[in-house]
Amino acid sequence: MAYSQIRLKILPSARCLFSKRVQVKVEGLAPHKPVELRSRLVDDRGVIFKASAQYKADEAGQVDVCRAPSLGGSYTGVEPMGLFWAMAPETPHNKLMKKNVLSPTLVEIEALSGETGELLASETNERGFMVEGMKRIPVEEGRIRGVLFVPPGKGPFPGIVDLYTFGGGLTEPRASLLAKNGFVVLALAYYGYKDLPKKPKCLDLEYFEEAVTYLRRQPEVKGPGIGIISISHSGGLALSMSSFLSGISATVCINACIANTVIPLRYKDMVIPPLTPVIQNVKFTDSGLVDIRDALPDPVLEENRASLLPIERASCQFLFAVSEDDRNWNSPLFAKRGAEILRNHGKESFKVLTYPKAGHFLEVPHMPYCPSTFHAAVGRDVVFGGEPKAHSEAQLDLWEKVQEFFKSHLAAKST
Repeated sequence: MAYSQIRLKILPSARCLFSKRVQVKVEGLAPHKPVELRSRLVDDRGVIFKASAQYKADEAGQVDVCRAPSLGGSYTGVEPMGLFWAMAPETPHNKLMKKNVLSPTLVEIEALSGETGELLASETNERGFMVEGMKRIPVEEGRIRGVLFVPPGKGPFPGIVDLYTFGGGLTEPRASLLAKNGFVVLALAYYGYKDLPKKPKCLDLEYFEEAVTYLRRQPEVKGPGIGIISISHSGGLALSMSSFLSGISATVCINACIANTVIPLRYKDMVIPPLTPVIQNVKFTDSGLVDIRDALPDPVLEENRASLLPIERASCQFLFAVSEDDRNWNSPLFAKRGAEILRNHGKESFKVLTYPKAGHFLEVPHMPYCPSTFHAAVGRDVVFGGEPKAHSEAQLDLWEKVQEFFKSHLAAKST
């Protein structure tokens, strides 16, 4: 076989945005020959992520992953983006880390002979986060630390505060990709970033109030209301901001708790204690990972109400996204309780999206699924639940729903 005739193509282009789907094709193979496709990337920490899949060339000597089924490997069946979402870390319990979005994520894709293992062709997919004309502005304003993303074009645009999770410090992919779609986004750090304390004794809601004020003052932001997007621990912060601060119109909580958790939350002279975990509810998986799904009790029970966030005070719209196989905590219960509280106060200002086989970390499209990683609040590796394919599909669906939600509740408010 003349290997020089074999070509691996990434269509429509080898360079694209991280959230975009591509078509991987191999041409010039002998008909019906077995081929192995492999993908590989190195994240910002130097952790290697890999996937592989076995294919068979068609009559014309081609493999098109958008049409041909994988016969084995990291996934099976027709999965156009399987080589991306099925990537797993070489060293277990690592979550893909992308801190700074000025550089793209490079995914190397190789085609190897299924018979000899010989390399036939390779290509690199550059998956970027910034588009031309977009601004990325580091923010050190008063106490506030973060990064502001401003879309290209005249604006003004709806404004969103992006809060990541406990132990995450600050990550930029979601904020930058939202900005690309016409939002001014402030990726806000709340500890462990630059000169912010690594282990705060208390979270001060006035810090988040300053951030909201800062964002609303930006000339590119059309008001009056702004949005918040949050995940995991920061969901409680988003709910607190929505309950106590003015000017919040739309809040997205991804796998959040409706009570304060981990550390006390202070606003002016009020302190909300964290929900106390029930340690005997912590379990271990067969592989020795910690399963903390049931560690936090029902926040509406009388003995836990001091930690419950008064979301009935909020005047915004809520979008609760819930993974039913979340093992970090009982997100389905928390969203159900949140809906009950709002309904009991005569409010229908919320929507609950549920994803049956998804795990805790619902991220941007095509982000490799994270089944387990180190948990800063627990101090060891925990299991996060979910099945890779269902999780990947949930990320795609949620990404569209989040943008629709913000467009309908922020754009409409600004006229």
